[in-house]
Amino acid sequence: MQKQLDYNTISEIFRRFRASEANPKGELDHVNVFTLVVAVALSAQATDKGVNLATRELFKIADTPQKMVDLGEAGLIKHIKSIGLFRNKAKNVIKLSQMLIDVYGSEVPSSRAALITLPGVGRKTANVVLNMWFHYPAQAVDTHIFRLGNRTGIAPGKNVDAVERAIEDNIPVEFQQHAHHWMILHGRYVCKARKPVCPNCIIAEFCDSEEKTL
Repeated sequence: MQKQLDYNTISEIFRRFRASEANPKGELDHVNVFTLVVAVALSAQATDKGVNLATRELFKIADTPQKMVDLGEAGLIKHIKSIGLFRNKAKNVIKLSQMLIDVYGSEVPSSRAALITLPGVGRKTANVVLNMWFHYPAQAVDTHIFRLGNRTGIAPGKNVDAVERAIEDNIPVEFQQHAHHWMILHGRYVCKARKPVCPNCIIAEFCDSEEKTL
């Protein structure tokens, strides 16, 4: 774990991220907030690409909680069986859909406390939904952000909760809205786990990681 970078260095890092891509977007396909919740829930231990392939046809026929419940667990499994843990995920998606109908009037709630009551929705999923749909500067820490935060010193921490707090505490407010998307994309395509592509890294000069490939 690297030492926490100072404020001015972090500010410059995120200025470069912003200059490179002013409005980064998540890579999970969705057509509304309900399908976003489902897509993020399905993405646990799966790739965004794999989830998008599975949901391409699913969301054409089940884009509301009621339609998902009507499709049923068996019908949902037919669409998502290519995704890891598909049986358990199917159960949770049907349960969360029914809960949205029964408790929230078929509307996806806009608070973290409410979101995490939904089956299969943890803090990370809730934060993705809050950030991407409700434009709240929530920080969803996945493996890419955890690695990048620790490898560079942008947001070091021993666990995802610590990294989330480090992002909130140390990244300037002006960058908070898009911080987790910049970090996810940089971790996914540049600061990779096994072979980071350091020659293509726009923040390489600030990184003292022993894993650098320069």
